[in-house]
Amino acid sequence: MKSVVIKNELGLHARAAAKIANLAGRAKEKIWLIKNGEKVDASSIIDILSLGCSMGTTITFAADSKTDLELLRNIIMLAEDGFGE
Repeated sequence: MKSVVIKNELGLHARAAAKIANLAGRAKEKIWLIKNGEKVDASSIIDILSLGCSMGTTITFAADSKTDLELLRNIIMLAEDGFGE
């Protein structure tokens, strides 16, 4: 589990959510995105967008399985890098 602060001006928007969902969709088990205790499936763009994560929001990523830790690290690096934007 690792927390990240959203630094994109537009927040966690559709393009960024799609990048997360694409990586999370490769996981053997679930990868979760958590904001203020609300936990959603990180492989679902709709679920991610439903959290309404604006710039400055702290989100947490977690994986159900240790076999998905490398994917989880990649998602965290993506978020820390501002989703390549």
